[in-house]
Amino acid sequence: MTVQMKALVLGAAMAAVACTTIIALVLSLANHQTLDQPYSTQYGIVFDAGSTHTALFLYKWLGNKENNTGIVSQKESCDVDGDGISSYVQNPPAAGESLKKCLDFAKAAVPEGQQKTTPVYLGATAGMRLLSLDNKSLADSILVEIAKTIQSYPFDFQGARILSGMEEGAYGWITINYLLESLIKHTFEGQWIHPKAGKILGALDLGGASTQISFTPKDPVKIPASAFNLQLYGYKYEVYTQSYLCYGKDQALKKLQVYLHQNAAPSSVISHPCYHVGYKQNLTLNELYNSPCVVKPNNFSPTATVLFSGTGNSSLCLSLMENIVNITNCTLSPECGFNGIYQPPVNGEFFAFSAYFYTFDFLGLAPKAPLTRVLSTIDTHCNKNWTTLTSENPSIKAKYLKDYCASAHYIMTILLKGYKFNNTWDQISFEKQVANTDVGWTLGYMLNLTNMIPSERIRAVTGVPHSQWAAQTFFIVFALFLSLLIIVILFVRDLSH
Repeated sequence: MTVQMKALVLGAAMAAVACTTIIALVLSLANHQTLDQPYSTQYGIVFDAGSTHTALFLYKWLGNKENNTGIVSQKESCDVDGDGISSYVQNPPAAGESLKKCLDFAKAAVPEGQQKTTPVYLGATAGMRLLSLDNKSLADSILVEIAKTIQSYPFDFQGARILSGMEEGAYGWITINYLLESLIKHTFEGQWIHPKAGKILGALDLGGASTQISFTPKDPVKIPASAFNLQLYGYKYEVYTQSYLCYGKDQALKKLQVYLHQNAAPSSVISHPCYHVGYKQNLTLNELYNSPCVVKPNNFSPTATVLFSGTGNSSLCLSLMENIVNITNCTLSPECGFNGIYQPPVNGEFFAFSAYFYTFDFLGLAPKAPLTRVLSTIDTHCNKNWTTLTSENPSIKAKYLKDYCASAHYIMTILLKGYKFNNTWDQISFEKQVANTDVGWTLGYMLNLTNMIPSERIRAVTGVPHSQWAAQTFFIVFALFLSLLIIVILFVRDLSH
């Protein structure tokens, strides 16, 4: 090997060392960072199978949690066609079929890649509680058919079951206080905190077959069976909650009809003070006594008919409500609701929803109105004749329009004389939605269940910021170019010699 060749090889080696050194220096100085990928959105579906209708609610939350409870919001809702699932006693498979429209709706709303991990729950309330009391095997067969339908969809079916009245009340309480940021609050700095001075509200729910009251009393609940203990966002709550089965709006008005029938003269038209003058209703005895909430007379003819005729007597309608709501038999007085049930004194503000809202909204009394205005408005409405009422409300079906008078007086009876809001009437607000979300038990149910749904694991990616990556690339290319340049210069110089 010539001296020139040796010099060329030596120069090339020195250039390679210099290039490697520069690259190593750049890489060692780079600021490598570990970045957390964003959490994915998770979904959950809850069916509210009430006594008169069923609705689907689709909820979403990020995969992380705040003290084991998800920050959940309502994405969509869908009303199932037809009556409540308890009405399908003659055709249980049809109960499952009725859900398909809303299941198809949910399937389109949830991304395909997340459908298999989206839990679906169906909670049946008082309508199915009554059916289960009357015929448990029939209630079970309806739930089986519903399960078959939901399982045919690509979701993670978690079961269809009948909720207890206490659960229904407590989950409604969770929903309201979550939506009003009483349980957790988003700060200006973008953090979720527990509001130390959070105002906890009570919940009043009036369904078709049951009614619930739930609130946090000033003092500890004296009867443990009436307390529902919860842990949400790392904090514990003791909630008094009571459900009155057979005292939802529809069942209460049926009790009133039965009372009037049993106290009327035989074979006569039955005067109904809560129906408007001019309104008449024919019922068979089978239709009148088709509920476990009323006692059937002995040896009655199911096909025999009775005729109710409205008399539009508002004051008599109100007084009759005390015949179906027992407000006197209380061994724990004054700590009673109605029917002799223990209830601590009501405490704080309350949201009244479901049939409470729909009745007061129709009367123009939602969300709030002074008690004197409420009473006078109800009287004015009840004293209208049927012809006037139907002409003023042409878009409302007669089966709903006929009951607003009775519903309003029933509501006033249980609120004032049952729950004893006499001196705290202005603490009640009649609402349908809060923060664009329906008020009911389903959101609270989903929130409570997120305590049991695992959080998403953090997915970390190690790398460097984009600006540093560009600088590293530039220096590496520059070092390679410099090395090649040195080799070329040495090679040309050797040729010139």
